[in-house]
Formats: sequence, C-alpha cells, structure tokens
Amino acid sequence: MSRTSGSTPDSRTAVRVCPLCEATCGLTLTIEGTRVTGARGDRDDVFSKGFICPKGASFGAADGDPDRLRTPLVREDGALREATWEEAFDAVAAGLRPVIERYGPHAVGVVLGNPNVHTMAGALYPQVLLGALRTRSVFTASTVDQMPKHVSSGLLYGDANAIPVPDLDRTDHLLLIGANPLESNGSLCTAPDFPGRLRALRARGGTLTVIDPRRTRTAKLADRHVAIRPGTDATLLAAMAYVLFEEKLVDLGALAPHVLGVDELPDQFRDFTPEAASAACDVDAGTIRELARELAAAPTAAVYGRIGSCTVPHGTLASWLVDVLNILTGNLDRPGGALFPLAATDRAPRPAGPGHGFALGRWHSRVSRHPEAKGELPLAALAEEIDTATPEGSPVRAVIAVAANPVLSAPDGLRLDKALGSLDFMVSVDPYLNETSRHAHVVLPPPPPSQGAHHDFAFNTLAVRNQVRYNRPAVPLEEGRMAETEILARLVLAATGMHGADPSAVDTMVIDNTLGKAVGDTASPVHGRDPRELAGALTGENGPERRLDMMLRLGPYGDGFGAREDGLTLDRLLAHPHGIDLGPLAPRVPQRLKTRSGKVELLPEPIAADLPRLRAALRERPAAVVLVGRRHLRSNNSWMHNVPALTGGSNRCTLHIHPDDAARLGLADGAAVRVKGAGGEVTAPAEITDTVRRGVVSLPHGWGHDRPGTRMSHAALDPGVNVNQLLDGSLLDPLSGTAVLNGVPVELAACPSL
Repeated sequence: MSRTSGSTPDSRTAVRVCPLCEATCGLTLTIEGTRVTGARGDRDDVFSKGFICPKGASFGAADGDPDRLRTPLVREDGALREATWEEAFDAVAAGLRPVIERYGPHAVGVVLGNPNVHTMAGALYPQVLLGALRTRSVFTASTVDQMPKHVSSGLLYGDANAIPVPDLDRTDHLLLIGANPLESNGSLCTAPDFPGRLRALRARGGTLTVIDPRRTRTAKLADRHVAIRPGTDATLLAAMAYVLFEEKLVDLGALAPHVLGVDELPDQFRDFTPEAASAACDVDAGTIRELARELAAAPTAAVYGRIGSCTVPHGTLASWLVDVLNILTGNLDRPGGALFPLAATDRAPRPAGPGHGFALGRWHSRVSRHPEAKGELPLAALAEEIDTATPEGSPVRAVIAVAANPVLSAPDGLRLDKALGSLDFMVSVDPYLNETSRHAHVVLPPPPPSQGAHHDFAFNTLAVRNQVRYNRPAVPLEEGRMAETEILARLVLAATGMHGADPSAVDTMVIDNTLGKAVGDTASPVHGRDPRELAGALTGENGPERRLDMMLRLGPYGDGFGAREDGLTLDRLLAHPHGIDLGPLAPRVPQRLKTRSGKVELLPEPIAADLPRLRAALRERPAAVVLVGRRHLRSNNSWMHNVPALTGGSNRCTLHIHPDDAARLGLADGAAVRVKGAGGEVTAPAEITDTVRRGVVSLPHGWGHDRPGTRMSHAALDPGVNVNQLLDGSLLDPLSGTAVLNGVPVELAACPSL
C-alpha cells in the first residue's frame, strides 16, 4: 500500500482486481481508515492497463453498502434475529445433519450462484462441500446461462471446461452471435476493455460482424449487424456450415490430423440450405452465404457466441456449431482464431493421448427425469424437486444456497418462493437478505470484497491473454466478521458431521489429498517425492494461500517445488502486485483433448441425436411476439441493484418495444404494458425504440425487488419486475438442461398507466 498524494494522513492506496464482472480489471483503491472512498483503473495492471467501467468505479459504494449484513442471522420463532457465529454454525449442524441422516444426502439441495466464481472462497470450497456431501441435488446459475457451452465443449474435446476463446487482439475477423460485450464486458471470454479491443480490431483493418435481434451498443460498432429472429441461432450457423461444404470452403489446416467426423457432417447439414434457413431466421439467403464466405476468406477469424445463443431451445447445438465453424475454417487452436487459455493454476500440461471423455445423463432428476449435465440438474427444476412427491426418493428437504438468488434468476420465481418456504431447513451464504435468503433458517454473511483476498481461478481459464494476479485484503477484516473462506470451510464441517473441528482441517485435507495424488502421478513434476516435505514447503498466511501456492507450484508455469528456478510461486506473485504477464494464447491441441479417441470428436452421438429437432424447427411457424433479455453495463444479474451509483438513468426495468408494435397496441412511451407468458404475467413501462426488431420485446434480467422481508432498501425503491416469472420452467434445452430465456412467446396488452 502507498500514501495518496495530497490526501489525509490516514489515506492510502491499494491495488486489487475488481470482482464485479468477468472482465477482472485491475483497480487502485483509495482507502480512508478502513473505508474504500475511491476506485480508479490500475494503469500498471498487466491485463487491464488502466481500463475501468462504471461498476469498478463504484467499488467503494458496493463495498460499503449499509444494507450488507454484518452478523449472522438465525431463525427463532419464525423470525430472523442476529446471532453469534457459534450460534449460527450450531444451528447449521442441527438443521442439516438430521435431514441427511433420515432422508439421505440427495435430500439436501446445493444451489450455487454466479458470484461464487468471483471470489476465492467460491472457487476453493463448494467442490469440497459437494464431494463430502455426495448429493446429486446440485443446481447452479450455469443452467440459466452457460451450460450449453460446457456440454458442447465436453462432447467435442472431452472436457467440459475446455472452452476456446476468441483471440481478440490478433484476429482479422470476429463474428459475435448472441453477445453484447460492450454491455456485459464479456462472458466466457475474459477481456478487460472489450470495447477497446473491438475498436482496435477495426482500426487494424479487421471486420466485426454481430448477429443479434437487438441493435445493441456492440451491434452499432459492427461493420455488419444481422438482426436474426430470436431463438434461431443454431439454424443460421448450420446454414453457414452448409455453405462451407457446398462451396468447398472447408479447410481445417493444421488441425486436420486431430479431428474425427468431418466427412459425416455434410449429410447432417443437407436440409439447412440458406433458402430454408432464411425463412426460419428471417435473414436473407444471400446474407447467409456472404457470412460463410467472409469467415472462410479471412486470414484469421473467430466465431464467438454467448448467452443470447445459449438460453434458447437449441442452445447446445448453437454452442457446438460455433466451434464447428471455427474448426471447418481452420481457425480453432491457431493465433488469431479461437484458442484454449492456460491459467497459472491449471494442471501442468500432460502428454497427449486418449482421456476419459465426457458423459451426459449419469443420473436424472427425481420428478421430470431431467438428465444431469456436468454434475448438475436444471435450476428450473429446483421448485418441483422441493414441492413434488414421487414414489422414488425423497424430495429436497434442505437447501444450502451459496451466493444464489434463484427466486429472481430461475423460471417461475413465485413457485420457487413458496417451495423454499416449505423446507425443513435452509442455510444461505449471502451478504444481503434478498428474495431468496429471506427464507433461510440461517444466513451467513461474508465480508465486503475489500476485506478478502482475491485470485481469479475460473476467469483466468477463459482469459484472452495468459496472466496471473493475486491481492491480499485491502482492508483488515472488521471485528465481528468472518472471512468468506472460513465461513465456507466451517459450512463444510457442519454439513458433514465434523462440526466443531478446526476449519483449517479442510484446507489441510485438500492439500494432503492433492499432493498425495501428485507424487504418485508419473507426469507430475513432483512424482516420487515425499508429500509431507512438499506440504511443509508451502508458504502463505493461511490455508487458502497455501492452497494457492500449491496450485501455482504444480501448475504449468510453476517451480515444481524447486524443480524450476524461475517458476511461479505465491512469494513470486506477491512480489508483483500488478500481476505477471504469461504471454499470448498459444495452440494446445492435441494436448488439451481428453476425448476417448484423443481427437476432436466433431459429431458426438448426443449432438447427432438432437439435430432432427433442429431440422423440425425449419418448418415451425414463428410466434407473433417473442421476448428476449438484455444486459446493462451498470448491472450484473440481481446483485447490484442496491448500489445507488449503478441504478437510474438508462439502467431501468422497461419493456423495449418497436414503434410499429407500440402503435398497434396504442402505446405511448412510458405507458404500462402487460406481458403474459406461460408462467405468469408482469406489467412494465414501455420504452419505444427501433433497436429491437418488430415482433420482439425485451426486458432486463435480475429485477423484481418487491417481496416483503428483504433488506435491500435502495433496490426496493425501484423494484422493477421479474422477467423470469413469465416462464413456467418447462422450456429447456434438452442436452444441457438450460432454461429457455430468449425467443419466448409472449402476449402484450396495454393497461392503465402505472
């Protein structure tokens, strides 16, 4: 830390990485005493180089939100009261263990929310909890967001976390579908200053194409904007693949020896002519051909799809087709194309060869028999798993929710709201008493981000440049608070019959297990060594730091516990507060492949089995009006609406509607509109704009802060409506279990003014 020039004697600065979105920008915080009073971009950060967005600039306001809970809450006589940490964990153990002992581990549902991947604790402990509980009732935000990409990657490459990202800084041609990174700051593609990177692409003569039913800020920047009919992303991409084969534009380049199934694809795409696809997508057949030709002709190119192409009826097929197009044009695993990042905490690269592959449907949900994907069941099925009895198995009777607010993020929040209220027991790890945590019997609040250490385990595996950064807490842990890492370690102990043990035992167990496996692995840099000696060499002030040191040392850039003099360790990383640049992305095939064949399996059986459903969609008649979501730069799902600096202005919960549709309904700007879907109806003010297509309306995600019993005072002033209440949870992408949130049929009606 350093003193700020011209500041008060108690003023200092500290660097840290912003945890408020996936861009992971470096910040320089101004701190007065123990309060963060300002945040600006860290110009010396190796990755973001000073870039900052409104969320990062509001770090201090988010960090110091007076509505953040400061002490645990325990339910007594039907009401939540403040409690000590000892009382809280006693209550957790007393509430969870009887459920597990009477009904078995699957009667405990674990719900993990989006903020988990933004904290060290969320990366280090939930998997330990799941492994110890052995419950199959696991639900996460992935099935309302990104699971199609995990499933398609698992099927193609044998590893659900092997997600290639566009090489933004070197590509000549970027095609974005269902992505709006000027608002989202990027997703499954970690890139500080995404807008600047897109402008740099165009400045060096490259081409940006955006496929989106809305004329977003990203679309306005593009060379070409294609206003596709919502939900038809996979159809358009399949038609582009058809053109590549029809016009003999397929060229896998250096990837060819590592790919199986190319010859089987033309027959799979035979029905997806541009003319047939045009009717379904409402995109001119000539435009479809041009898109395919431009992609094939570019010196380097990358196709990138995100939430708009994931949360649709054919989300896994669309995600698969993104990679198929990159493969068929020779752009997968080459500079300027789409590459696999190599994070500092990844496993050290292993010899290429066959792996265990990836399987779907190893078990099914109890009520609707949804297949698991990546060990998870659809979040949309959580309510029925709680409130519906079946002859087989017990309903979910207890829930552990960690940084999750599914009442707003999952379909049919009203049903889930009621179901959560019927549980035998619920514990929520959350800084707020929100729409979900208000049902908990115990609420365990983590401290503000400034009081915790930070390393991006997940986002570095998706970064457009290899780098590593770590920050210790910028502010000392406030008296009476507990570090989030300790909260989750104690939760593991309380849930698994070890309540009262030292929380450091969890980290010690992980370290011992990891090193024990490493010394027995012939491909490991520590093969044959004494695991106790290695554990003794670890540095760090606490268990989480020792685990980070272990992962760095065993990782691809690590010192191998002394095997490499210049290798990465925690001590070396601490000596570089602005991070260490590890270089541009590089080709990693075939080493990255873990399929049973050891090759890219281009047409896996589950994909082939789902393609007839996409062919049938070519003949479907589109609905008159469909709904899509939207992002806002100053928002992130449901967890930032309580920060005054990030609300108001254009960040409002309004219904975007085309002028022609507004005229048909007799709507003026600001008029109340009733929107009805299969799961219910909401009323929102109209915002008339030609940035949406005719027949398309848009509501933002994460609003609906109007339930009693919450303590989010600013969010309640302008609660908005819960767009997911329009869904009944029955529409899912069958391969990934992901809820269909975009392209959903709705009915509109004018109603009296709000």
